[in-house]
Amino acid sequence: MCGIVGAVAQRDIVPILLEGLKRLEYRGYDSCGVAVHQQGLKRSRSVARVAELEAQVADTQLNSHTGIAHTRWATHGAPATNNAHPHFSAKEGEARIAVVHNGIIENYEELRRKLTERGYTFESQTDTEVIAHLINDLYDGDLLRTVQRAVKQLHGAFAIAVFCKDEPQRVIGARQGCPLVVGVGQGENFLASDAMALSGTSDQIIYLEEGDVVDVQLAGVRITDQNDQAVERAVQTVNAYSGAIDLGPYRHYMQKEIFEQPRAISDTLEGVLGFSPDLFGKKASDIFNDIDAIQILACGTSYYAGMTAKYWLEAIAGIPTQVEIASEYRYRQPASNPRALVVVISQSGETADTMAALKYAKELGHKHSLAICNVATSAMVRETSLAYLTRAGVEIGVASTKAFTTQLAALFLFTLTLAQLRGRLSSEQAATHMKNLRHLPVALSSVLALEPQIIAWADAFAKKENALFLGRGLHYPIALEGALKLKEISYIHAEAYPAGELKHGPLALVTEDMPVVTVAPNDALIEKLKSNMQEVRARGGQLYVFADADSRIASSEGIHVIRLPEHYGLLSPILHVVPLQLLAYHTALARGTDVDKPRNLAKSVTVE
Repeated sequence: MCGIVGAVAQRDIVPILLEGLKRLEYRGYDSCGVAVHQQGLKRSRSVARVAELEAQVADTQLNSHTGIAHTRWATHGAPATNNAHPHFSAKEGEARIAVVHNGIIENYEELRRKLTERGYTFESQTDTEVIAHLINDLYDGDLLRTVQRAVKQLHGAFAIAVFCKDEPQRVIGARQGCPLVVGVGQGENFLASDAMALSGTSDQIIYLEEGDVVDVQLAGVRITDQNDQAVERAVQTVNAYSGAIDLGPYRHYMQKEIFEQPRAISDTLEGVLGFSPDLFGKKASDIFNDIDAIQILACGTSYYAGMTAKYWLEAIAGIPTQVEIASEYRYRQPASNPRALVVVISQSGETADTMAALKYAKELGHKHSLAICNVATSAMVRETSLAYLTRAGVEIGVASTKAFTTQLAALFLFTLTLAQLRGRLSSEQAATHMKNLRHLPVALSSVLALEPQIIAWADAFAKKENALFLGRGLHYPIALEGALKLKEISYIHAEAYPAGELKHGPLALVTEDMPVVTVAPNDALIEKLKSNMQEVRARGGQLYVFADADSRIASSEGIHVIRLPEHYGLLSPILHVVPLQLLAYHTALARGTDVDKPRNLAKSVTVE
């Protein structure tokens, strides 16, 4: 979602701030801005792309040794220049405080009312402007001390960067529930919400902990914890994937990331020689032997990965598994089983609802937790007992692709590890599963070769406004994921159902104008699925079927078939989701939408 960059240096930091914003564009935003210390506070803001902001900055000749910048995804207040960050505060005369902010301040209305009574004028509808005025009101000549006092009055999840007219070459950052990192340099130091923003500027990164406040100056950085006590945080050398922003021969990041999946799966499985608990952490063996159930918590695409894993975990490992949307779980009173392993799934490891659900699970008595995540340094990995890193590499397209398939690979490994520990996996079965996992990258490459056939389907889909997706068993979550991809980036209304549910309502929607996408692997449910397909044809519906080579589903009037090269058994969901990704991508391309940055959506959802 929103992105923060801040810098204090002996050189002009404006190009650094702008480059940082460009690297954060993938997170999704609807406005952007930069503020600097240039004989007082100066800023430039735009509701267009960062490239437009860059042109504005050049026209106004902003340059400075101290500044902050931001990309905003609107929560409070519409995307408009007056709501764009940075926000200034000036009770009387010249602006003194500049603030950028990620997250949501839950008590902003109460603070806004009090600050209005104290004479402050609000120029925006945002909760962020409250922070600027609050800091200005509390300012006592020491910005660090003032921010420490101010954050104690803020309720919610936030990361902020602040600087003051009266203290040049000093930026203060604070985090509570939203990520914030420090980039360490020689005679210069930086702040950002994502280490990628600092790629090429600093690879020496400090990950701030909950409640930390950091004082960033030329000579160094000083960090205090939530009790205002000085603390040391480790400096890590981080490869922030600077090469990942190069598109190469692809038109969009989403297309690039779809085609990176064979390599991503290979990297995720690299070094896996067997189904050892040690793959998940030093304490995994003891923890896995202590549990009697699984509780999966996730959001969006990661939730569908968890749904798929439920089928595997119960059928192969024989362990009861519950899967819940994190934003629902955190607000209800579940019948909690303390011996259930809590598994949280997230591409970024910073998803606010999933992090809150993990915290809630711990409060309910769950002592064991596992993160399936793509970011080794994320808050989620730090907060769980165990972790498996998917190694998908950075994913820039908002619609997740390779993060999903690598999550599935990791969850299948997890399933087989538990099955082996529980005596449900023979040596012959283990060898077969390992062979199939090793073959996955090759199998995925064969599926990607179907792209020309899928492009032909996309031209027909682009003219539609509604679509239905069907799947059964293991492939019902894959149908859900396919529908999500189509609606995310093409803006076609799409829904997914278990095929057996057709007669219980969705069949009423089926007409010749409603394309019905069917995931049809040659598994035990194929004959049942064929009956469901006939129900669609009897109502004049147009079927678009992704079938296995040996499923004996033939193309005919109203039935369009693309055959995957082979049937892949229990790993079939990983293969069948790829053509659904390609269908969504090429349909969006045909409709002319912004594939990588779909409207109203953000890559990393760090607010509730």
